[in-house]
Parts: sequence; C-alpha cells; structure tokens
Amino acid sequence: MIEEIRIASLGVIDESVLELGPGLNVVTGETGAGKTMLVTALGLLLGARADAGAVRSGAKAARVEGIVTVTDPDGPLAHQADELGATIEDGTLVLARQLSAEGRSRAFLGGASVPVSALQGVADHLVAVHGQSDQHRLLQADAQRAAVDGFAGSTVHPLRSQVSAGYAALRRVEAELAEVVGAARERAREADVLRLGLTEIETVDPRSGEDVVLAAEESRLGFADTLRTGAEAAREALSSDTEGPDALGAVSAARRALESVREFDDEAGRLSDRVAEVSYLLADVAADVASYSTGLETDPARLSVVSERRAALTSLTRKYGETIDEVLAWSRSSAERLLSLDGSEERAEELRSERARLRAELATAAGALSDARRSAASTLSGAVSEELTALAMPHARIEIRVSRTADPAGLEIAGETWRFTANGVDQIEILLAANTGAEPRPLGKGASGGELSRVMLAIEVVLAGTSPVPTFVFDEVDAGVGGKAAVEIGRRLAALAGSAQVLVVTHLPQVAAFADRHIVVQKSSDGRVTTSGLEVLDDAGRVRELSRMLAGLEESETAMAHAQELLDVAQQARAARK
Repeated sequence: MIEEIRIASLGVIDESVLELGPGLNVVTGETGAGKTMLVTALGLLLGARADAGAVRSGAKAARVEGIVTVTDPDGPLAHQADELGATIEDGTLVLARQLSAEGRSRAFLGGASVPVSALQGVADHLVAVHGQSDQHRLLQADAQRAAVDGFAGSTVHPLRSQVSAGYAALRRVEAELAEVVGAARERAREADVLRLGLTEIETVDPRSGEDVVLAAEESRLGFADTLRTGAEAAREALSSDTEGPDALGAVSAARRALESVREFDDEAGRLSDRVAEVSYLLADVAADVASYSTGLETDPARLSVVSERRAALTSLTRKYGETIDEVLAWSRSSAERLLSLDGSEERAEELRSERARLRAELATAAGALSDARRSAASTLSGAVSEELTALAMPHARIEIRVSRTADPAGLEIAGETWRFTANGVDQIEILLAANTGAEPRPLGKGASGGELSRVMLAIEVVLAGTSPVPTFVFDEVDAGVGGKAAVEIGRRLAALAGSAQVLVVTHLPQVAAFADRHIVVQKSSDGRVTTSGLEVLDDAGRVRELSRMLAGLEESETAMAHAQELLDVAQQARAARK
C-alpha cells in the first residue's frame, strides 16, 4: 500500500504531500489545478518515461518520493528490493525519482540508486493504473485478448507461455529447414568446389613445413659452384695447403711468443692459454669448412626434382593459403564442411520430423489454451454484465467472442486447421448489446461515450478484482458519465476499496462522496507563478467541495444540502458493505 507521495517542483505543484490511507482515496479539484500532476508523479515513481517539460518553471529539478508499506517480508516486492540493494526499514520502502530541467533522470529505491527499469519492475508488484487512455487501448484486439488472459490468471498463463515458447521453437526449425532445402543448389556448388580443392591437395600430398625445406635445398643446389668456391677460399685462409700465411699459423706464432715469456709474468701465461683455445677452435672450424666444401656437389637431376616439387606446392599456396601449413589447415576444415554439406539431406529429414513434432505439441497446447480462454471469457462476460447492471445499464449485455480463422497451412486441432500466432489460434473480441434484443456489436461501434465509459469501468473493476497488486489507480475513467450511473460508479469503486487501496482522480461529486479519504487540489496564483497544494478535507470541507462540484458554488445552501445527501447515501452504502 502507498502511504505517502511527496512532490516538489513538478508542473504547477511547488511542494506538496499526498497522504493516502486504506480504502477509497479520492482526489478532486478545479480544472487545471494539477490533478493530472498527481498521476504524473505516481507514473514517475513507477518508472514512466520522464519529460523535462514537467519540471516547474524556474526550478532546476523536480523530485517525487513515495513511501510504500511492505506487508510481506518474503514476498516478491521485498525479494526484488533486496536484489537491487534497497533497504526496507520498519516495513516501509522509499521510492524516489529526480528529473532535471535538462532532461536527466535518476531513480532511487530504498536509498540505493537504481535504473529506471527497476522501478518499472517494482510497479508490477505494487500498483495497477487504469486511465482514460485504457479505454482506447481496450478497443484493440491485443488488449482485449490480454484482458481475458489476465482475468483467467493461473489457468491461462502457463498455457500461454507454452504456446509462445512452442511457436518460437517451430519458427526456428522452419527457418533452418528453409535454409537447408532452399539453398540446395548453392550447397552443391560449394561441395563441388571443395571436392576439387581437396583432390588437388591429395594429389600433391604436401607435408608440413615441406615448402621451407625445399626452398633451402633448391637454393643450395642452384648455387653449388659458388658455394664451393667460397668454402675453399675460407678453408685456405684458415689452414693453407701451401706455404702461404693462414689463420692457424698466425695464431700459433702468437701462442709461441707468449709462451716464451710465461716464466716472467703469470698474466702472459694466462694469455698464452687463451690463444691456445683460439687455436683449437680455428682447427675445428677449418675442418668443418673443408668437410662442407667436399660435400657440395652439383646435381642437376636433384635440382630439377626439387624445382618441380616446389612449383606444385606453390600452386597450392596460391589458392589455399600462404604456406603449406595453411593449405593443410584449409584441407582439414574443408573436409569437415564437405561432410556437413553431404549430410544436408539427412539434416532436412531430421528437421521435418522435428517440425511435425513441434506442430503437434503446439496444436495440443493451443487447443487447451483456447478452451481455457473460452471458459474465462464466459465468466468474464457474465461478471462485466453484472457490473453494468449496477452501473445503471440493466439491459446491457457483454459478449466476449473467441473465434478462429481457417487456414490450410495452420495448426490441426480436432480435425480442422486454424491460423495461428505466438498467442495461439484465437481472435478475441468484446461485444456489447446495449439494449434488450439488440445484436452485440464491437465496443467501438455499439456504445455511446457514456456507455463506453461505464463498460470500460465495469471491465476494469472486474479485472482489478483478479489482480494481485495492493493498490489501484483510476484516472478519470468515469469521464462522460453522470447522474445515477455516477452514483453506482462510486458504489462499485467503494466496493473494490473494501479489499484493496484505491486512488481515484475524478470530477464527479457522486464518486467523491464515497471516499474514505477526500483530497482536494487547491490552486492559487500570485499573479506570476501558479502553485497547487493538497489538503485532506474534514467533513465540513467535503460538503463545501462537493457543493462546488455540483453547482460551482461552495456556499449555496441548496448545493450543500445536495452534497450532504450524497455523503449520507455513501455513508449508508459503506455501512451496508461492512
């Protein structure tokens, strides 16, 4: 239940506190006084889209705070608040929304900063709002189906979820099947290209790293004479076969020179030893160079083989990868892809079987959903018709028609095929027969403005009775209604308030008379800025306000007598209700 709403710098409201109680809370006031701002404020608390134009002229930001009673510490509202890091103190939860004049919006829940969407989640457990816009909404087919489903509650919701999930699964399978079957030519073309490439690679039979090894061998064979000449020159420089100078001779001379003076200085001895090591290394290198030179042979036949092999490998790398390793990787992945392409027909058969299974399951669920909707529609139409009797439309009758459209490609239910969507096979339409003997007609065509308002209110009252939320808000849903019907509207709202908190914004004194708490929006002006404030009326104040609403005259004795009479009637109705 909502205990209190604090509003600052919102629209014409400078700073006000709306204190709500259990039962029926009614808000009245002159046109333009700011009643709509109360609903706007509540909408902001519940995560509605923010409009910077709602910030009071001259203010930097508007702020709305709401105090909500949380009666069940283990309920979904408390659980959601805990997940968001909000704090519930002494059974109360504080919601807040701040809107800057630049359009920035911030939301808070239980002292924690949260996304605006978090407030929308809280709203699902807290408040059901019914406004004039809902009248137009309920003229739409989707809204009428949602109304029946909402009334059916737990009877329909699991079936609707099953149908929605089954529909989505069926569409996924059909899309894949269309791709598998419809792209057969493209897949065949792709498979041919892959087979050609794999055959070419298999014919060459490359080995990992072979291209690198053969490139080195080809270079060595192609420059064998040049390499041999260089190697012989190097060997001669290291260890000459003639009497000419060489590196080994020079190092040996250096070693002998140092060795001759070793006895005079230890450092000379150490240097002599190091030169000896160089001598051994030069001898090993000279032997290796000689061996390398001897092993270099000119082999035109082997060079031709290597060149041809490299040409074959190059042909592969031009088409399938930069290196032979990449070519081999392409071969592996292409072989796997070819297997999947060759198995497409088997996959198509699997998908056809899966499609048949899903259609059968969906048909069963859609049939059960349709039966549940028909039952709920019958009960709902009866309940709304009873409400219309109480709203001074005793001869009116509501009919909720649940129909189907034949479709050869649709779902087969009980031997017939019906068009279907994610919502099942049903088209739901609410019809009204306003008078005895009249044919039921669609709401938008079979009702006057006043009748439509009463029909919508009757539907809302019945649907509100099935809602688990603790608070209901009605924003001038009684527009276009007056006289005896207005009294009955007040009576029905008061009856609803017996089991829930109800907040009504109204212009009808007949409705306001049934209030358990009557709040008036007072408008004042200093000639520059208009402001509005809220006041909870006492008994005398209620008489004056009702007389103003009745006759536009707060002090008229006749109007005040009429106002008192309305209050007495409402009091008697409340007493009878208890």
